Formats: sequence, C-alpha cells, structure tokens
Amino acid sequence: MFPTVRPRRLRRHSKLRDLVRETTLTPNDLILPLFIRHGEGEEVPITSMPGHRQLTVDKLPQEIKEIESLGIPGVILFGIPEHKDAVGSDAYSDEGIIQQAVRAIKATGSDLLVITDVCFCEFTDHGHCGIINDKTGVMDVDNDATLEILQKEALSHAQAGADLIAPSGMMDGMIAALREVLDENDFSHLPIMSYAAKYSSGFYGPFRDAAESTPQFGDRATYQMDPANGNEALREVDLDVLEGADILMVKPALSYLDIIHRVKEAHPELPLAAYNVSGEYSMVKAAAANGWVDEQRVALEMLTSMKRAGADMILTYFSKDAARWLSD
Repeated sequence: MFPTVRPRRLRRHSKLRDLVRETTLTPNDLILPLFIRHGEGEEVPITSMPGHRQLTVDKLPQEIKEIESLGIPGVILFGIPEHKDAVGSDAYSDEGIIQQAVRAIKATGSDLLVITDVCFCEFTDHGHCGIINDKTGVMDVDNDATLEILQKEALSHAQAGADLIAPSGMMDGMIAALREVLDENDFSHLPIMSYAAKYSSGFYGPFRDAAESTPQFGDRATYQMDPANGNEALREVDLDVLEGADILMVKPALSYLDIIHRVKEAHPELPLAAYNVSGEYSMVKAAAANGWVDEQRVALEMLTSMKRAGADMILTYFSKDAARWLSD
C-alpha cells in the first residue's frame, strides 16, 4: 500500500519504461493495403486517404522496393478493373487486375508476403459483394451462388502466385468452400486469412472511394455484421475455425478492441489480424492536418492498442509511416 508501493518508480527513466513495456509494436507487425488500377504509368491520388494512390501494375516494382526497404513484411491487394459487370468477372479472370499484380510482384524476385482480398465489391457494377437476385422480392446477395464465383476467384489468385488469400465477403460457408477448391487443385498448402468478424461499419467510407466500390443501392447490412453485436462475432469466428481458417481477422479495429480481445481469448491457438480501416486512418490524417493532434503519437498509440487487445498483426494504411517512425 502507499506510501510503500509507488508504481511511478518504474516510470521515471525512459530506458526503464522501455524495459517494463508490456506491448511492443514493430514494422514486422504491419501489412500494407495497396490499390491496383487498370491502365499504365498512372499513380492516382486518393483524396480521402492522404498519402495513398491507385497504382497501375507497371508502378508496382518501385513500390515493392520501397515497402521492403521499410521492413514491412506483407501487402494485401485490392483491384480496380477497367470494366465491371453484374458478376464481377474480372475478379476471377486469369488476366484480371489482381492476377496481373500478383505476377508482377513475384517477377521482381521479392519475398514480400502477397495477400489477395477475395471479394467482388470492387468488380461488380452494383458494388455489392456477390451475385444479386430478387427471388424473394428483395434485392440481396445470393449467398450460395456467390460461393461458386468466390471459388473461381480464390483459385485464380492461387494460380497467379498469391501467398495467402483473404476472403472478405462475409458469405456463410465461404471458408469451407474455398478450402475445398484449393485442396482439390493442389493448393492445400495455401493459408486462408478469414475476415471472420467484419462489421457493417461507417468507417469504410474512404476505402469505397479508393476501391470505387460504393453500393449502387441499399447497403451491406444483410451480410456484414451489426456493430451492436459481440456474441455474434464469436459465433462467426467459431464457424470459420471449424471450416478451416488459418488466420482470423476483426474489421474494423479501433471501435472493436473488445471484439479483438474476446476473439483472442476464445482462440489463442490461431493468429489474429486487426484491420485498422480507412476511416480510422483518414480521421487521424484530417485532425493532424488541422493541428488538432500529433499524428505520429496518435497513430502509434492506436496501433499499439490493437496489439495490446490481442492482435498479432495489423492491416493498416499507416504501415509506411509507422515503419519509419518506429525505425527512428
């Protein structure tokens, strides 16, 4: 008891604070999302996400060189095709934008971990994550029909050379469907990182600008999770574990630190990713631009909180900045 016990003793010296620090954030914890667009010789700034651009495939080698130099171990790819249609056919074409990007990265000889997002919202002309039907009188995504094209997409990514696939559409049964098609085609070694608990969140706004994937009608509340629910997240996660997910993910991160913690407690045996999403990134950038917050301090505090909650890795648009700050 006070005055004998004084916790502040361990805070007086910076090196002592370093020694007793419980949570450590390093560049090796980070995964950088990249947006790949059709065309050639282009770097299109994303106005709602300062510091990020849509890149054409020919711009990737230089980008990959910079990412590797910063010690960031992996990237996750999102594609913006030239043409979109009702079933997102570019997503599973051998010459699709993501397939081209994977091959281009591998051609550089890089050993960077190449993760591909497996979904359809960037590729469909309606902006939803699968095939739409109105058989019940309500326009909605057809879960089982979408599983079939998700299998095509995942297999095409594997054949292009992806190191890890990350299905994000929140379709029931998607992990089992993808595990089946990968195993049947000699890709039993390829891991799946499941967006196991993905919420229908307002924090995705800048991403939809970046990926040009805003729904043309309705929203995604019929397949993404209600932000008010926590127990449902654990049920979703349990199902993905049973279906063969190798890595779990919670998305978004900042408003769902409780979910990250609960998932890690429920499944300590599996690695857990947190997705620090576009809205979380852009809010800090905007506040910093107005002089309201210290960007470096706030961003690193956010990322550290995600690790403290239980995340083993973080997908974040701060990856480059954070790697530089941590190195300094």
